[in-house]
Amino acid sequence: MEIIEWIKFIVGAIFMVCGLIIFVIEMIGVFKFKYVLNRMHAAAMGDTLGLGLSILGVIIMNGFCFTSLKLFLVIVFLWIASPVSSHLIARLEVTTNEDKAHHYTEKKLGALEEGE
Repeated sequence: MEIIEWIKFIVGAIFMVCGLIIFVIEMIGVFKFKYVLNRMHAAAMGDTLGLGLSILGVIIMNGFCFTSLKLFLVIVFLWIASPVSSHLIARLEVTTNEDKAHHYTEKKLGALEEGE
């Protein structure tokens, strides 16, 4: 029985360390990128994957009980809410950006059909 506890601990610790590594990569991406949409992409992907792996590690270490179910529901909520909120903030940035020509070009539908 003690071996099973050690295996749960090691697997949970691996998931938590992987989540921590994702958070470090996210932090480097947020500080390294210059454009706000690139920074938001790094932050959103890091939050979703990093928190998912970290909480999954806690679930494995804790064992399967009612608390684990609540933590799993937190993961599901974060996987739904984080991309949606990032998308809305990105749309706000694109619509209110005053320096559009510096970051991207905008093409109309007719221009795309003509092959420009």
